[in-house]
Amino acid sequence: MVGLKSTALHEAVRTFAVPDRLAPADLARIIAAKAGRTVSVCIPCRDEAATIGSLVSVIRRELMDETGIVDELIVLDDRSTDDSALVAAHAGARVVSIDDVHAEHGNGHGKGNALWATVLVSSGDLVVWCDGDVTSFEPDWVLKLITPLLDDPTVAMIKALYHRPTKYGGGGRTTELVARPLMSRFFPTLTGLAQPLSGEYAARRDVLEQLEFVQGWGVEMALLIDIAESHGAAAIGQVDLGSRLHRHRSLHSLSVQAAEVTATMLDRAGVTTASGADTGEQMLTRSDGSAVPLNLTTRPAVASLAAGDRAVS
Repeated sequence: MVGLKSTALHEAVRTFAVPDRLAPADLARIIAAKAGRTVSVCIPCRDEAATIGSLVSVIRRELMDETGIVDELIVLDDRSTDDSALVAAHAGARVVSIDDVHAEHGNGHGKGNALWATVLVSSGDLVVWCDGDVTSFEPDWVLKLITPLLDDPTVAMIKALYHRPTKYGGGGRTTELVARPLMSRFFPTLTGLAQPLSGEYAARRDVLEQLEFVQGWGVEMALLIDIAESHGAAAIGQVDLGSRLHRHRSLHSLSVQAAEVTATMLDRAGVTTASGADTGEQMLTRSDGSAVPLNLTTRPAVASLAAGDRAVS
């Protein structure tokens, strides 16, 4: 398969080497390797009208219409106030409103809630996620993410690693300042991951459906920790997708993300904290005394839902 080689890191997560550019022969091998398995690309989206159209158009044209590698393309509209849903539908995606999911399964909020909803409403054997604000997307991203999953049945999830040019704002601040120190302290077998919080990754449906989803920003770390616990850290891999450009977020907005990632990881590590000990609710307290509740609630494993409860009208 495309000359895949894996390198063990800390005898844990694996890095799969793929060519910078896939040749036609590589594409043919990937198509053959699907062997009847299906692929869903799911894009959580909120107010991304400026970027979602071109992203959907490329996937629809090059990965569905021309090659048939992607079988299902879903944009999960998370209460956008712009024309994201209309733009995505016009470009060729099946658009699902988070409100329709909430109508059947109760209200929720946060990135993890949106990711959980995509697992619920999609059907592919492999689920590929991509953020809706990416401006540097290449069709090869999807191919590189699914190739190790098609080639190696012991792989449960593949994360993206990439270069984020500093002249465009860089990135990975929450990873390097929060996630990596906590991984080093509590989850050292995951430290080989370059971008554990990357929004582009792929996983097997039969693995995802067994997992609870943290609704807030801690979802990516929770999934990694839970997969490492249930399948071993070697079931997690990464592939290099090159450069990634996306909307840059302020430190003020990142503080909530950082707090939720911290709380999620400490919870998984079994560390008790004084904050919220009596009420069960943890808060981020800013210097002006204002407090922001942290979104640490969870959605149940999809597999735990009765078959009739999975439908979303």
